[in-house]
Formats: sequence, structure tokens, C-alpha cells
Amino acid sequence: MDPGFTAEQDEIRRTLRELLCKRCGPHELRAALDTPAGHDPALWTALADQLGLPGLALPEEYGGVGCPVTDLALACEETGRALAPSPLLATSVLTTPLVLALGDDAQRAAFLPRLASGDLTAALAVPGPALATALGLTGGNDGDWAGGGRAGGVQARRTASGRDGGGAWRLYGEAAQVLDGHSAGLLLVAARTGGYVRSRTLLFLVPGGAPGLVRTRQTSLDATRPQGRVQLRDVEAELLGEGDGEQVLRALLRLGDQAAAVLACEAAGAAGRALERTVEYVGQREQFGRAVGSFQAVQHRLADVHVQVQAARSAAYYAAWATPRGERVGGLALAQALKAQRTAAAEAVQLHGGIGFTWEHDAHLYFKRAAGDDLLFGPAHRLRARAADEARVFGRPEVTA
Repeated sequence: MDPGFTAEQDEIRRTLRELLCKRCGPHELRAALDTPAGHDPALWTALADQLGLPGLALPEEYGGVGCPVTDLALACEETGRALAPSPLLATSVLTTPLVLALGDDAQRAAFLPRLASGDLTAALAVPGPALATALGLTGGNDGDWAGGGRAGGVQARRTASGRDGGGAWRLYGEAAQVLDGHSAGLLLVAARTGGYVRSRTLLFLVPGGAPGLVRTRQTSLDATRPQGRVQLRDVEAELLGEGDGEQVLRALLRLGDQAAAVLACEAAGAAGRALERTVEYVGQREQFGRAVGSFQAVQHRLADVHVQVQAARSAAYYAAWATPRGERVGGLALAQALKAQRTAAAEAVQLHGGIGFTWEHDAHLYFKRAAGDDLLFGPAHRLRARAADEARVFGRPEVTA
């Protein structure tokens, strides 16, 4: 692994940081959170037009930039620093790779160029709080997490006739806690089909304005990651790809490790920024006639946070480099990054003193991002336990004759 960044990567990071400083300051951030979508469409347009961020890791034949996933992860580190609310995670990290991997030629041609340009946003609708399990990060990816109709989740059935002559697919059920599910222009819905005998999980494409689709924004702990409840009441859907259940689960598993590496970089960026703001504050705030940061106890606490942040950043960088090369290290990197983010955010609240507990200060936003990420993608101990199970760390040793 080359620990250095290329000139292109440095330019992406620098340009993105400058843009976010201008367009996603504290006032702009809070104004975006109060909009119905939960993000600023003008900022998303700027990210797409000026940087090509939605299509950064897409091939050029589909209108993308053609960069590796590593570049997308480094870009997400900058969006994590600013806690930028945007459809980037739901669209470019979680949904677009599945359309690229599983979609047929017609589906790729129809959706990928629009996703790459930012004209179309997308969301991966997984029933309930099962996103981490569906991606194989905290549990076995066997498809049971998709539920099935009345038992919870989404059920898919095929009608007797349809436009293609082979019967149209209809979806019924509900998926809660869907990232950007209330505002995305395209939903990629995981649903169970086949009954008890041939039960399998498939992915379906549903337009945001489909008849029978009901979407509402939910109140979430982390407002910078808006979530929606998606209800499907006999909604017509298009099957993604060939309908091979095993292929879908394998694609979700590959996506999980890739998304974990991207999320690890994002969490490391948020943790680093929380630490920077805390160090700046304790250097200015005076108590007993001297700066708070001059007290040894405060210095020790911040030194511990610094070590955790640096270790998390190194692990995230390695995962972003190694995951496209087939190494399954994303989950462990994400576990370390989530722990560092939680520690940095908690110390930011504590060391900012009374102001750290106020709504007007941004410290609580970093704390809520850390807690929200734990709920959506973790917690860290489950990520580590899953990685240990995959590596058979605690498996029974083989007995040889």
C-alpha cells in the first residue's frame, strides 16, 4: 500500500473542503435540516456540477468520473467533517453500486447516467433497522432480514399478466428508517418472494412517484442523516437484474464491506473535526486565570482522543485502499472509526463545558452523528464480533489424526 495521496486525490479533498466551508457552515447546515428533504438541493447541485461527486466512482461509460472507490471514501471524509446533509451516502454509496452490479444493460443505461449527474437521487429501502445485517456487517446475510408482508418487511408477488407478458411484480409492506427514503427519486426495495418453498430476497426498482407508494419523513436522532418511512400498498415494481437471490445476497455482501470503508472515512472525518474544534476551544477558554487547555488532565484526555482518531483514520484509509482489492477489512475499520467518533464527540461536549450542552452550539450535532451511526451501522462490538466469526477466530480447532 502506498500511504501517500495522488495529486488528484489531494485536489478533490482541497476543493471539496473549500466548497463545504462556503456552502455548509453552521447556519446553512441548520437551515438545510429544516427543509422537507433534510438537505440543501443547491449544495447537492454544486457537488454534482463542480466536482462530479455523485458519479465519482462510476465508470465513464455511464457518465461517471471513473475514479476508484478510494477517492469516494476520501471525499466522504470531508463531508463527514462538515456533517454535510446530502443524498451522497444513500445514492452513491448504498444504491448506485447495486444498480451497476446487478442491473441489466437497459436498467444501467436508464438510471446510472442520471445518478451520476445528480439529477436523480436514490435510496436503498431495507425493512426496519436491518441495514447493517443486510450488508453483512453485524449479522448473517441470509435474506431473512427482509421479512415478508404481514410479518414485517416487504413481500413481492407476481401477477398473472403484465406489460412484459410474463407478469408484473407488485410489492406490499413497509420499510422504516430508510436513509433519504422520503425524498429520493428512485427506491431500490429489498423484498421477499417465493413463499416458504422458494423463499428468496430480491431487489426492485420503484419510482418515487409510483401509485400506492406512501412516504413520510421520520424524526431521527441524527437530523443530518434524514430518514423516511416507506409504505408500499400494492405498488408495481421493476425487478433489478435477473432475479437471482444468491447473486443479490453476494452483491449486498460486497457492497457492505465497500460501504463500511467509506463510512469509516466519513466517521474519521467527523471525529477529527470534533477534536479540532475542542482543542481550539480549550485553548481560548480561561478558568482560574489560565487557559483550560493548559491543565494536564485536559491534555491527557485530548491526547487519548487524538490517538484514537489517528488510529481510526489509518484503518479507514487502509480499508478504502484494500476493499476494492478483495480484502474484507471494512467492518473492522468501521468499528474503530465509530469508537473514535463516539469518544471524540463525547469529549467535545464535556470539554466545551456549559456551552457544549446547548442547542445553539454544534457539539451536540457531532454527538448525535456518532450515536446515530452506532444505531444504523454498528455498534462497534457487533461489527468486531461479526468480523471474528468470519475469520473463525473463536472457531473450534480442527482435529488432525
